[in-house]
Amino acid sequence: MQACPEEIGLSSRQLENIGAHIERSYLKPGNYPGTLTLIARHGKIGYCQAQGKMDIERNRPVTEDTIFRIYSMTKPITSVAMMQLYEQGYFQLNDPVEHFIPEWKNRRVYSSGNYPNFVTTPALRLMTIRDLLTHTSGLTYGFMERTNVDAAYRKCDLIGGNEGFSNKELVMRLAELPLEFSPGTAWNYSHATDVIGYLIELISGQSLDQYFKDHIFGPLKMQDTGFSVSSENLDRFAACYLYHPEKKFILQDDPEISPYTGFKTYFSGGGGLVSTAGDYLKFCRMLLNGGELDGVRILGPRTINFMTSNHLPDAQDLPSLSIGTFSETPYEGVGFGLGFSVKTDVIKSQTIGSAGEYGWGGMASTVFWVAPKEDLIAIFMTQLIPSSSYNIRSELRSLVYSSLLD
Repeated sequence: MQACPEEIGLSSRQLENIGAHIERSYLKPGNYPGTLTLIARHGKIGYCQAQGKMDIERNRPVTEDTIFRIYSMTKPITSVAMMQLYEQGYFQLNDPVEHFIPEWKNRRVYSSGNYPNFVTTPALRLMTIRDLLTHTSGLTYGFMERTNVDAAYRKCDLIGGNEGFSNKELVMRLAELPLEFSPGTAWNYSHATDVIGYLIELISGQSLDQYFKDHIFGPLKMQDTGFSVSSENLDRFAACYLYHPEKKFILQDDPEISPYTGFKTYFSGGGGLVSTAGDYLKFCRMLLNGGELDGVRILGPRTINFMTSNHLPDAQDLPSLSIGTFSETPYEGVGFGLGFSVKTDVIKSQTIGSAGEYGWGGMASTVFWVAPKEDLIAIFMTQLIPSSSYNIRSELRSLVYSSLLD
């Protein structure tokens, strides 16, 4: 239920600027197919506006219950799941990954050469679970198209989605390739959270999708969140589009024939989920409430505080530690915790906000953030790849924070 914005310290007039800006700058020029923006404060929704089309080809409008591919907004959920097991004593953050995955012993670091003829050197230290959660593991993504190592990822088809492919298959293929750098020496966006998903399966004895259902989605009543879309919900499943400099965007994934509608064997902890704004709000409210929602506890409050603190070496920020450019990491004053980016210095970041704000985004331009000091949650949903197509995320921060009345 939506509250009067002023009752929760938000300006109705300023909030109207959000929809006006999106219509003027993105929908009318044909830059986005459709969007859904949700702002909540003090436990109540103060703004929720669906605009444009979720499926242009079928002329279906975006609605509040539209199902979106959230891609890397899966990562915070996977990280929370892993920390549930941490709270049960199954591991410590400095545990070497090879203790759980023996095939990862003696990991080596790229020096020169092309796949499969690499020259490598020994890693300076063992990779830990903390390294995976903070993306300081030395792994990478094939879509980076930056180094000979990520080129090898593409040649080895480290994508998933094919029948028979699994988290275990991904991890075994990764074992055959060198690291980009020694663990703990740099930050690089990567398959690390997919490896966390595999560790969850190993430790819990459940597939990742079942673990999520039993320990997060079920307890939080996130009924529309999962790795696939059922036939009865297809009419709510958005189309996904690919940015094109001349045509604006082209259809990338038709919801009627999408891989998300078929049989799944690969449950990507790094980017495999679909969800709604309402469902993701429940997850964010749980985080903001210190790990509890509606009488159901997912994590302890100290664990949440620990996860949303900057864990980068020597309290560095992402630009100073990142070895490559990435759309989520352009700002000084932003560090990284266990599954989230964390704003550590508002002035250095050159973006309005508050220290301690944490969140993340997805490849199809979705984004969320939680601002504990403001008791604020913001969620933005659309379906356009890549997320770097437009600067909507910084613009939204200006629009949202300017609506705060206290």
